Amino acid sequence: MPILSDHSLLQLDDEYLRTLERTALCDLSVRLLADLKEARERLKQNPSNSSRPPSSRAPWERVPGKAEDDPDGEAHEDLPPAADEKRPDPKADRGEAPPAAAPAEGAPAGAEKKGPAKRRPGKQPGAPGKGRTQVLRADAAEHHRPDRCAGCGRRLSPDAPRQVYTAFSTVDLQWGDPEQPGLHLRVTEHRYEEVCCPCGHHTRAAPARTEGDPAEGKIPLSEWRLVGPGLAALIVALNMRFRMSRARIREFLWEWLGLQLSVGTLHQTLREAAAAAAPAEPELIKAVQTSGLLHGDETSWLEQAAGGLRWLWVLIGAQVVYYAVADRGKETLLRVLAGFEGWLMSDGWCAYRYYPQRLRCWAHLIRKAKGLMDSCRADARAFGRQVHDTLERLMAAVYAAREGPPGSVAPDLSAAHASLVDALHQACRRHLSHPHAKTQALAVEFCNDWEAIFQVLKQPHLPLTNNEAERALRHWVISRRLSYGTRTAAGSRDFALLASVIDTCRLRGHSPWHYLAAGIADRRAGRPLAALPQAGV
Repeated sequence: MPILSDHSLLQLDDEYLRTLERTALCDLSVRLLADLKEARERLKQNPSNSSRPPSSRAPWERVPGKAEDDPDGEAHEDLPPAADEKRPDPKADRGEAPPAAAPAEGAPAGAEKKGPAKRRPGKQPGAPGKGRTQVLRADAAEHHRPDRCAGCGRRLSPDAPRQVYTAFSTVDLQWGDPEQPGLHLRVTEHRYEEVCCPCGHHTRAAPARTEGDPAEGKIPLSEWRLVGPGLAALIVALNMRFRMSRARIREFLWEWLGLQLSVGTLHQTLREAAAAAAPAEPELIKAVQTSGLLHGDETSWLEQAAGGLRWLWVLIGAQVVYYAVADRGKETLLRVLAGFEGWLMSDGWCAYRYYPQRLRCWAHLIRKAKGLMDSCRADARAFGRQVHDTLERLMAAVYAAREGPPGSVAPDLSAAHASLVDALHQACRRHLSHPHAKTQALAVEFCNDWEAIFQVLKQPHLPLTNNEAERALRHWVISRRLSYGTRTAAGSRDFALLASVIDTCRLRGHSPWHYLAAGIADRRAGRPLAALPQAGV
């Protein structure tokens, strides 16, 4: 963002610069030099050295034969010839005359066949425009004036001549409490003033704005918004917590609160809320990496732009919940669990097997054993019965070991139940090549994860099931069934980030909506996002 606004720059000329004192002139020169360097760097940006798309190249900068989606020219595709360039005809090299284009039936001779006119995206010429029709009456007015002159740098006097040059209204939510229940909307008119300095320079107050990088899926944050921070938090709650679509949120706001907002405004608000909460992601990942015990799970997730199935991952500890929408490989775990030294509870998916300190969920194994007990094959039923009975007896022993006095260390159960575990191990090895597919699959699963399954016998205080992760995913699975997932990768990132912040705040005993409202207000004003609230504080 430029240091000097266009409004201030247009007022600078030779006469004004000669009137400044030496110190003020040096300060202004430093700011002008910084602006000049930033402008030069922006002019030098291109698709090869920045995140600008290849389509941003000027026509005379494009090299014929290079694909538009590959600025380095590694992949080539046929480009249309220029207006003064004719594409060589392959039949001309063989001495054959190129076929003439056949005119359309009923068309005069020499008439060329033209394709359908290409429709320009967006609003068409002559189409009626649409805008806000609801007139909001302001409950209060808030004046914003600059503190210092943008020219000479001196502090502006409160009595200096000033005038309002622009204004906008913000609709915000007044929070209800047990003493004064109810939701109330408050409209505030923000008036921005222009102040004249004794040096002759006119300085304007402007709403704070944080630039975003569209190439990285980031959107700008600005105080110039109709939707206030509290109302934005309510919109996030209706969408994420109460699973309402944008159309139904629009209906709720109009019929219950008397506020008319477009679907586009609601969508922009949700995206801005995720952008405001984005700095919390490193804090969430650090909390995951410093946890002593994590429960991990994944479920299918539809991302329409990806053209296929993706996966919603969850990692939940005692004080943190982290979600990510990604592929089902171990790349997500390698990124998030870098430096993690605790225990990881998971199911039997192979992506978890790289981690050494892993625990296996016994509930999954018991369900599979029960499935074999209902098989039509007698040998499969016998193996399923053995697995089920063994796990049930060991589970009872683990629960009994946990019933000691508070602070006591649970005993090691592996030696006391060694014969029972060895009998199951031999049965699993005998069924590794069993002709029944499910019997063989369960035997292979036990052999692959043997240490992870029976680690709980050595340390009975560790969990037996992965219920924490499955409960965390349950709410979002219902939301996925209603919304059919997300459309783009940016939408998936926003969804996962907001879900992480919401569930982490709730896990720590705090309201996520107050945190989001404060975070949106801070980030719009250019202030850093506050740390996530801690449990018991």
